Amino acid sequence: MKKFLFLSFISLSLIACGDEEKSVEDVIEGGNLTEIRAKKSELTTQQSELKEQIELLNEEIEKLDTNKSRSLVTVETLQDTLFKHYIEVQGDVETDQNIIIHPEFSGILTNIYVKEGERVTKGQRLAKIDDGGLSSQLAQSESQLALAKTTYERQERLWNQNIGSEIQYLEAKTNFEAMQNSVNQLRTQLSKTVIKAPFTGTIDKVIADEGQVVSTGQSQLFRLVNLTEMYVTAEIPETYLGKINKGTEVLIELSSIGKEFEGSIEQVSDFINPNNRSFQVRVSVPNEQGLIKPNLIATVKLNDYTSENAIVIPLNILQENAEGNSVAFTVKKESDTTGTAARNIVKTGLSYDNKIEVLEGLKAGQTIIVEGARSTREGQEVKISENVK
Repeated sequence: MKKFLFLSFISLSLIACGDEEKSVEDVIEGGNLTEIRAKKSELTTQQSELKEQIELLNEEIEKLDTNKSRSLVTVETLQDTLFKHYIEVQGDVETDQNIIIHPEFSGILTNIYVKEGERVTKGQRLAKIDDGGLSSQLAQSESQLALAKTTYERQERLWNQNIGSEIQYLEAKTNFEAMQNSVNQLRTQLSKTVIKAPFTGTIDKVIADEGQVVSTGQSQLFRLVNLTEMYVTAEIPETYLGKINKGTEVLIELSSIGKEFEGSIEQVSDFINPNNRSFQVRVSVPNEQGLIKPNLIATVKLNDYTSENAIVIPLNILQENAEGNSVAFTVKKESDTTGTAARNIVKTGLSYDNKIEVLEGLKAGQTIIVEGARSTREGQEVKISENVK
């Protein structure tokens, strides 16, 4: 009987082993619902057992691996550095040589000698206005002047020889001087019929047309622009009056043309605008390529504070404690890759471009936590990332 039971047990074991050796695909291919359910139940049991074993392994890892519980942070070693603070205001690009040319003589515009976009030099003829017979009048007056001069010179020689009366000499002199003044005035008037460039530049626009009647001081003839002497003006709040001076460093950004310039203030206004309580500054900008145009909007950054040996940290790593103090965390290193976080109450100064100056509480050589600083606590053990500055 015992032998029979033993053989039966062996048979059942072999059958069970045979079932265990069947794969999921084999069971499915067999199409036996009982076997499929049994296989599912078997796998579910194995899954639960594996999950429990994995949890046991994780618990043991947590106990044995000390670095596993440390927060991962990146750090930076503090150094003395140059810190500059800038105030930003909006400015406008201008030039003193951007004018509308008006006629100084009324008449018909007979000739235009230039075209739009043409480069002209100072004194170059731009246009001609009909003189209305002024040139003929000048020629006649010049003839009369020549006669008056001859008469005056003759009377002067006679007077020097004590010949003739004094009244004749004075009349000749007065007549000559009057004619001379008259001719000079006519020449001046006639010169105004020729429109000349007051400075070297470019004809930006020809406004008038040939044959048009133009009037003194009213009609517009040309727009003349010189883009070589450009500057930016900006209004600065009066609170910065003691910090912004002639020679102050300035950064100019012209975002519309993608240009940046470094310069310095060349002029500070002595007048405070009562409407907005501001004063004006002026900064020259180079324009070698001619890309800068009048009336462009500029971002003007003025250096109002500089510290030569400053401790500067990223602005976003600062925290605030319950007392309202600013807090930064440093690392007391235990090794190259591990350490303990230490809280430092700091006194801060000005901030610019996501950086802030630390006046008290930190010094050069300390290692400060950068990434991970916002979630760090006093005394917390940390793991230092390989990305160390």
